[in-house]
Amino acid sequence: MRDGTDTVIIGRLRDRDDSFRAGRLHVADGVVSRVVFDDGPYEGPGEVIDVGDSYVLPGAVDGHVHSYSHGGEGLRASTSSAAAGGVTTIVEMPFDGIGPVNSLDRLAAKQEKVAAEAVIDVALLGTCEPGGGWRRAGDLVEAGVVGFKVSLFDTDPFRFPRIDDAELRDVMAAVRDADATLCTHAENNEIIKALIADEANRASTDPSVHGRTRPPVSETLGVLTAMEIAAEQGNRLHLCHLSLGRSADLVAWYQSQGVDVTFETCPHYLLLTEDDMSRQRGRLKINPPLRTAAEKEAMWRAVGSGLASVISSDHAPWPTTLKDHEVILNNSSGAPGTETLVATTLGECLRRHGAGPEFARAIDAVTANPADRWGIGQCKGRLTPGHHADVMVLEPTADWQIDAEALHSNAGWSPYSGYAPGARVTLTMSRGDVVWSAAKGLVGEPGRGEQVTRG
Repeated sequence: MRDGTDTVIIGRLRDRDDSFRAGRLHVADGVVSRVVFDDGPYEGPGEVIDVGDSYVLPGAVDGHVHSYSHGGEGLRASTSSAAAGGVTTIVEMPFDGIGPVNSLDRLAAKQEKVAAEAVIDVALLGTCEPGGGWRRAGDLVEAGVVGFKVSLFDTDPFRFPRIDDAELRDVMAAVRDADATLCTHAENNEIIKALIADEANRASTDPSVHGRTRPPVSETLGVLTAMEIAAEQGNRLHLCHLSLGRSADLVAWYQSQGVDVTFETCPHYLLLTEDDMSRQRGRLKINPPLRTAAEKEAMWRAVGSGLASVISSDHAPWPTTLKDHEVILNNSSGAPGTETLVATTLGECLRRHGAGPEFARAIDAVTANPADRWGIGQCKGRLTPGHHADVMVLEPTADWQIDAEALHSNAGWSPYSGYAPGARVTLTMSRGDVVWSAAKGLVGEPGRGEQVTRG
């Protein structure tokens, strides 16, 4: 890195005590070169971007994105959407419609898509298919995956199959030996499948049927299963998209026992409840389902304490043709969200707590913590000298509303359309390049994004 400055961003930066003060972020050769706390005029070298009282934050790391669950999205759309929302790195899930990323050939094909399509940087997960796929874990790590994901629930026998408890022990041992992190979709298969079979006979159009088929115990049993096997095998475990205060409490207990376990929650569990399904119906069919208002508050407490160390979008951009069936259980599960991840979570946190310690924990949950958990914290998630100049500018505003038609995902809709989150992203910089701004829109080109691997 040469001495010098290409760009200076002036705004409110986070100090070591988690306060926010006027300062300057200096960028040179695509990395952060200096952070200076100074509210005086700047007359040095470099292009100056003065964002006033807006927050200058690390670019978000969205730890849970599905770009290829079906053929209508792809990395070009998902990373464009991410860039417009302040996300500078996505962790891409391995459960693609054409086949899961469980071999070197499929990984190589996905890496080619990153090189051709990505607007911002991408970290790739692999998976281990039932019947011995765990034997390839070490090879996949050597080829560039940052970790693995498996499911305890049989979402799709081809694309997204279940790993049973016996084989989960082998998977965890293999991922441990590869020095990688395993994340799990943790829901109990037997309970949910039995309830779905019973409800399917009724072909119900009642939106609450989705929650009834996935009661809280189906999540907590899945969480317990994953953590007990992780405790036995000694591997790093990350639990995806938890929705319950009890699940968070169980994670805290296992952490107290020395188990290396973390979890994420998602914006929909922080902003929406099961009551919202009466209006949005199948568009809010998400696994696990939306819960009560009390559970929403429990998730906010977990974020504020740092227990919910990651907030990810679980971006699942199904088109409306797969979300608007009258029979609720006939809809695909999931919702688009990478573009609204930052505005919804950080905006709501500012509205609840102001720029206090809870805000700092929420920022960490979308930046440094997911970067660290997936082994890319050496270059992502922080605004410290030597790190990639991945930056988002967050403007507090009570007026701005999310407009689904203006979003960049091919899904064409959002659960938050018309919602005023309390903040908006006005600029996104990836490795020193502005890739999106409120003034000019998306300026990052497909193919400029890179695969990021573990440090």
